[in-house]
Amino acid sequence: MSVLMVNEYADFSTLKELLGATDGNLASHAKALEKEGYIKVEKQFIGRKPNTRYSTTKSGREAFQKHIDALEKLIGKP
Repeated sequence: MSVLMVNEYADFSTLKELLGATDGNLASHAKALEKEGYIKVEKQFIGRKPNTRYSTTKSGREAFQKHIDALEKLIGKP
């Protein structure tokens, strides 16, 4: 089974809202995922406001797929 990634990227505010995470919690998880090479972080300014956006890397998508496959195997889904 292949996991469909809905968006090419998401910004910090969107992820924070979707996940219900605090700034610090999201930042620390993003840093760990970036360190592993699972996500790419892009920082830019929109007008005068800083904007950080995240996108998955090929290895990140592959690792996520392996995780989903393992969960499905655990619950007995073919």
